[in-house]
Amino acid sequence: MIFKQKELVLLPYPFSDQVGSKVRPAIIVSNDNFNKRCEDCVMVPLTTLIKDEPFSLIVNQDSLESGKLLKQSRVRIDKIFTIKKSLIIMQIGKINDKTLEKIKIEISKVF
Repeated sequence: MIFKQKELVLLPYPFSDQVGSKVRPAIIVSNDNFNKRCEDCVMVPLTTLIKDEPFSLIVNQDSLESGKLLKQSRVRIDKIFTIKKSLIIMQIGKINDKTLEKIKIEISKVF
Protein backbone atom coordinates (compact mmCIF):
# COMPACT_ATOMS: atom_id res chain seq x y z
CA MET A 1 0.00 0.00 0.00
CA ILE A 2 1.22 3.50 -0.78
CA PHE A 3 1.07 6.01 2.03
CA LYS A 4 1.43 9.73 1.43
CA GLN A 5 2.98 12.68 3.21
CA LYS A 6 0.59 14.46 5.60
CA GLU A 7 -1.44 11.33 6.35
CA LEU A 8 -2.46 10.76 9.95
CA VAL A 9 -2.20 7.03 10.65
CA LEU A 10 -2.53 4.55 13.50
CA LEU A 11 0.39 2.25 14.26
CA PRO A 12 1.92 0.21 17.08
CA TYR A 13 4.25 2.66 18.83
CA PRO A 14 6.88 0.97 21.03
CA PHE A 15 7.34 1.89 24.67
CA SER A 16 10.75 3.42 25.40
CA ASP A 17 11.92 0.18 27.03
CA GLN A 18 11.11 -1.61 23.71
CA VAL A 19 9.23 -4.33 25.65
CA GLY A 20 5.72 -3.53 24.44
CA SER A 21 3.76 -1.13 22.30
CA LYS A 22 0.52 0.83 22.16
CA VAL A 23 -1.56 1.83 19.14
CA ARG A 24 -0.98 5.56 18.62
CA PRO A 25 -1.50 8.16 15.93
CA ALA A 26 1.41 9.53 13.91
CA ILE A 27 1.88 11.82 10.92
CA ILE A 28 3.83 10.76 7.83
CA VAL A 29 6.42 13.45 7.11
CA SER A 30 8.53 11.70 4.46
CA ASN A 31 7.74 12.93 0.95
CA ASP A 32 5.69 10.95 -1.56
CA ASN A 33 8.73 10.04 -3.70
CA PHE A 34 10.45 8.50 -0.67
CA ASN A 35 7.24 6.75 0.38
CA LYS A 36 6.81 5.16 -3.09
CA ARG A 37 10.36 3.84 -3.26
CA CYS A 38 11.04 2.68 0.30
CA GLU A 39 9.61 0.07 2.64
CA ASP A 40 9.59 2.61 5.47
CA CYS A 41 7.94 5.96 6.18
CA VAL A 42 9.33 8.74 8.36
CA MET A 43 6.86 9.71 11.08
CA VAL A 44 6.28 12.02 14.00
CA PRO A 45 4.07 10.71 16.82
CA LEU A 46 1.20 12.49 18.52
CA THR A 47 0.33 12.60 22.21
CA THR A 48 -2.64 14.03 24.06
CA LEU A 49 -0.34 15.04 26.92
CA ILE A 50 -0.23 18.79 26.33
CA LYS A 51 2.88 20.41 27.78
CA ASP A 52 4.93 23.38 26.69
CA GLU A 53 7.87 21.42 25.31
CA PRO A 54 10.55 22.43 22.85
CA PHE A 55 10.47 20.66 19.49
CA SER A 56 6.72 20.11 19.57
CA LEU A 57 3.61 21.56 18.01
CA ILE A 58 -0.03 21.63 19.11
CA VAL A 59 -2.56 20.30 16.58
CA ASN A 60 -6.35 20.15 16.69
CA GLN A 61 -9.25 19.61 14.31
CA ASP A 62 -8.40 22.87 12.49
CA SER A 63 -5.00 21.36 11.62
CA LEU A 64 -6.63 18.67 9.49
CA GLU A 65 -7.58 18.64 5.83
CA SER A 66 -9.67 15.49 6.37
CA GLY A 67 -10.54 13.03 9.11
CA LYS A 68 -11.14 13.67 12.77
CA LEU A 69 -8.79 14.27 15.67
CA LEU A 70 -10.62 13.25 18.84
CA LYS A 71 -8.52 15.43 21.16
CA GLN A 72 -6.15 18.34 20.87
CA SER A 73 -2.71 16.76 20.58
CA ARG A 74 0.96 17.58 20.55
CA VAL A 75 3.23 16.52 17.68
CA ARG A 76 6.44 15.17 19.20
CA ILE A 77 9.08 16.41 16.77
CA ASP A 78 11.79 15.18 19.16
CA LYS A 79 10.57 11.59 18.64
CA ILE A 80 10.86 11.40 14.83
CA PHE A 81 11.19 7.78 13.67
CA THR A 82 10.91 5.38 10.73
CA ILE A 83 8.60 2.41 10.57
CA LYS A 84 7.86 -0.28 8.01
CA LYS A 85 4.72 0.57 6.05
CA SER A 86 3.44 -2.96 6.66
CA LEU A 87 3.06 -2.07 10.37
CA ILE A 88 0.71 0.84 9.70
CA ILE A 89 -2.78 -0.19 10.78
CA MET A 90 -4.84 2.43 8.97
CA GLN A 91 -5.11 6.01 7.80
CA ILE A 92 -7.44 8.16 9.93
CA GLY A 93 -6.97 11.61 8.43
CA LYS A 94 -4.70 14.08 6.73
CA ILE A 95 -3.11 17.28 8.03
CA ASN A 96 -3.33 20.49 6.02
CA ASP A 97 -0.41 22.17 4.22
CA LYS A 98 -0.02 24.89 6.86
CA THR A 99 0.44 22.28 9.60
CA LEU A 100 2.98 20.35 7.50
CA GLU A 101 5.02 23.52 7.02
CA LYS A 102 5.01 24.15 10.79
CA ILE A 103 6.19 20.57 11.38
CA LYS A 104 9.01 21.00 8.83
CA ILE A 105 10.14 24.18 10.58
CA GLU A 106 10.22 22.39 13.94
CA ILE A 107 12.12 19.44 12.41
CA SER A 108 14.74 21.82 11.00
CA LYS A 109 15.37 23.13 14.53
CA VAL A 110 16.47 19.64 15.58
CA PHE A 111 19.24 19.62 12.97
